[in-house]
Amino acid sequence: MTPLPTLRQLQFFMALVRRQSFSKAADECLVSQSTLSSAIKEMEGLLDQQLVDRSTRSFALTPAGELVAERAVVILASAEDMVRAARDRRPLEGAFHLGIIPTIAPFMIPAVAAQLRQAYPKLELYLREDLTVALAEQLAAGLIDAALLAFPYEIPGIEIEEIGIDPFWFACDPDHALAKRKSVTTDDLKGHEILLLEDGHCLKEHAVDACHLADRNHTAAYGGTSLLTLAQMTRAGLGATLLPQMAIKDGLAKNSGLIAIPFDKPVPRRKIGIAWRRGSGRRDEAHAIAKIMKQYFD
Repeated sequence: MTPLPTLRQLQFFMALVRRQSFSKAADECLVSQSTLSSAIKEMEGLLDQQLVDRSTRSFALTPAGELVAERAVVILASAEDMVRAARDRRPLEGAFHLGIIPTIAPFMIPAVAAQLRQAYPKLELYLREDLTVALAEQLAAGLIDAALLAFPYEIPGIEIEEIGIDPFWFACDPDHALAKRKSVTTDDLKGHEILLLEDGHCLKEHAVDACHLADRNHTAAYGGTSLLTLAQMTRAGLGATLLPQMAIKDGLAKNSGLIAIPFDKPVPRRKIGIAWRRGSGRRDEAHAIAKIMKQYFD
């Protein structure tokens, strides 16, 4: 049987990676510096590899140390999930870390926060807003318990429950050539400059795919960093844009002085869902959150 590092040793090592200091890592782990240092040396002996480069004044990992750090994140996340799954506790009591992308957070969370608080008064909900790729990494690493995302988006090792459908609307300033239309089609966008969020936002990818913009050279070179910025750029006459219905429902287009026009069928759209790590023990809690959030789309 292959000798394995203990979870405690891995925890000490990852604390050292985060803090980049033996003394600070020891403080985080509530042990003496000698205890933490001995555990790291024992782990190095077990692996027959030096993990920390002790030849420099500044903190640095060896190549083997970088490899171990990358794998240890996943191992510790799985171990934490095992502990959570084994505990006899009611769903949504205590801390729950939920990641949310910025094109959903300001619209859905204020609308469902009261229902969540009423249904689960002992829930301590911690929200983390970030781009999809970052939240996917945090989900895999066990840094968050679930994520509220827009799909399609491929993330290995997760389960998803769909919450609702979020159609796109065409938005433009009152002087735009299409401003007086009661509805538009994706073909109507041809020949018009379309402002989209900058690269990295999944909303841009969903809009491009849903509206068949990928093969057309009419998406603006300058993209916004938020939907509010996008609306302001559109109001300034730099082009038209596509906004999700939840932003329209929240008044973003109206408050920005834009004309919002629905699409004819087939309506371009994105799917909203909650994602969690397969086997994490958070399945029931994710289902419970999804049940309440579905009311937003009713």
